[in-house]
Amino acid sequence: MAVMPLFLLVAGSAAVAGLARRTPVPAPLLLVAAGLAASAVPGVPDYPLDPHIVLPLVLPPLLHTAALDSSYLDLRANLRPVALLSVGYVLFATLVVGYAAYLLVPDLPLTAALVLGAVVAPPDAVAATAIARRLGLPHRITTILQGESLVNDATAITAYKVAVAAAVGIGATWGDGIEEFALASVGGIGIGVVLMVPLHWLRVRLRESALLENTLSLLIPFVAYAAAEQVGASGVLAVVVVALYLGHRSWQVDFETRLQEEAVWKMISFLLESVVFALIGLQLPVVLRGLGEFSGAEALWYAVVVFLVVVVARFVWVFPATYVPRLLSARIRTREPETTWTAPVIVGWAGMRGVVSLAIAFSIPATVQGGGPFPARNLVLFLTFTTVIATLVAQGLTLPPLIRALRLPGRDAQAETLAEAQAQSEASRAAEERLDELLQDQRNALPGPLADRLRTVMERRRNSVWERLGAVNEVTGESADETYRRLAREMIDTERRVFVRLRDARRIDDEMMRTLLRRLDLEEAAAYREGAE
Repeated sequence: MAVMPLFLLVAGSAAVAGLARRTPVPAPLLLVAAGLAASAVPGVPDYPLDPHIVLPLVLPPLLHTAALDSSYLDLRANLRPVALLSVGYVLFATLVVGYAAYLLVPDLPLTAALVLGAVVAPPDAVAATAIARRLGLPHRITTILQGESLVNDATAITAYKVAVAAAVGIGATWGDGIEEFALASVGGIGIGVVLMVPLHWLRVRLRESALLENTLSLLIPFVAYAAAEQVGASGVLAVVVVALYLGHRSWQVDFETRLQEEAVWKMISFLLESVVFALIGLQLPVVLRGLGEFSGAEALWYAVVVFLVVVVARFVWVFPATYVPRLLSARIRTREPETTWTAPVIVGWAGMRGVVSLAIAFSIPATVQGGGPFPARNLVLFLTFTTVIATLVAQGLTLPPLIRALRLPGRDAQAETLAEAQAQSEASRAAEERLDELLQDQRNALPGPLADRLRTVMERRRNSVWERLGAVNEVTGESADETYRRLAREMIDTERRVFVRLRDARRIDDEMMRTLLRRLDLEEAAAYREGAE
């Protein structure tokens, strides 16, 4: 792709994503709509979705970011529902959608229909969790959706490889499929386990160089993905395992590294997600040009039926998967919280498809063994595209009002703040005891005002969370803690302006000004994070 079209794609996608933050429409939907609109404008170049770019270069960093932000402990606690969705549901959807397409489209071989089923089986790794977080869904539902999206691509890609092998005539039996799945899953997890410890060890040993640590951080998802794919294992699972481990132990790396890493990965994730959803809409001309022998009305009818089968199949799987294990196992009923009918409704409807489905579809070979064309390849591309668009629009637009209509209990902010305050109080007491212990050693002797300052900082940190539970200012509506942070930022802004004025007057040089501003930036970042959390 030429430099200028690529630049326009990135800049336009980022602009639309930024605009979406000012509207009630989720960013993925607005980006897809913008892509569709742009594809109809004369002169807009084609943006072919190359699977050799999306799968090894775009998917790993997106999965890495999502897994870093996930909780290993929460995923482990919800392993059963996550596995039932990310493995069981994907295989179920592959068979159901594939068989439905086989019955629906005349002369479509079952093997080619199963390729379609595998392609549209995995829900998107970004859209559902983005909407869930924005709407404040219950923590367990968000965890399950996020866990599903981290693993389901690996299942779908493996099912796709088996189906394609059968469709092109290479030959694939049930035994071959099980062997392929075992190699992909066990191998991917194994590669991740082998890599995660030395990579974390290296990050910890580079403690003195935040830039070097973050350079390594940028390479990690690509290294894990490539290493697993090189031996025929699942690169998706390798990336997820490594990122979950690194995220779980991120407290062991230097604070400066964590600050930089969070900012860098947020920017990368924002740009990639924006470009990915815009690319979905931009595929319309490519897909329509390839319909070939299928008329528009005929292809549209197939698209409607496939979309309905995709939606219904998810509900058919989700409800039994939610209730049957609870009916059969007293242990599950004891360990897991009671589930109302509203939770599986939300999980069932949060099945939007995304760019991975399109990338897999575009990787379908053009010919089969012997040189003949792949059966109905262009129709499979079209049905994948329409399913992605239909689920993003129909389910993405209606999911927020559905959640509000069902009145699912959101997170208890008061209870979370209370738990945070108790944890902070316990940590501050331990830190104060440690300070008293250290000050008894003559090597740690400090003037009284500096020792008092350390105690004041601890007291401030301990009290700030409790103050959020207190009364608010009748005039501003702020808590005492919020007012404190606002005034602190005003003071920081004043200091910053003075430093700039002194630099302009040549009383300090630029290097000194940058050093002083960095200290203020760190203080402001700490104040902002306290307010955001």
